[in-house]
Amino acid sequence: MKTLIIYYSENGTTKLISETIAKSLSCYICEIKDLKKRNGIMNKLSSTIDAYRETKTKIYPSSLNLSEFDIIYFGTPTWVNNPTPAINTIIDNCNLVGKDIVLFSVDSENEIALDKMESKVKARGGRVIERFTLKTKNKSETQIILDTESLIQVLDLNLYK
Repeated sequence: MKTLIIYYSENGTTKLISETIAKSLSCYICEIKDLKKRNGIMNKLSSTIDAYRETKTKIYPSSLNLSEFDIIYFGTPTWVNNPTPAINTIIDNCNLVGKDIVLFSVDSENEIALDKMESKVKARGGRVIERFTLKTKNKSETQIILDTESLIQVLDLNLYK
């Protein structure tokens, strides 16, 4: 089975988690880049509105051929209880028919973002087999890595490789 982690990371935390999972499970990884400027106070406000409205954005890569992968992970920071526009866009641009999907979000206070991602995945033909959130606020990189490795064991994510 081939596994791919697709993620968007604004400040590097989701990237660190994705790389930790990829290393632990020996799988492929793909970072999605949001081509819209997201830094600065006005752009942060615009980003919050985009996430709340589930607005699409221009991303790179704009779509992916997932035909050779059996399991796909989608990882995202959480903005106002929503997945980021970049993750919403890539999910909507991919054929997920027959794919097993694992969803994760970073620093969510609840599972609303995961619920929204799951609805999008199901609409694209995917089957969500696992989902989780990771709390990272005020944690060191070392602690985030340890927490991620622990979660991999607790959820038995090795089962899906």
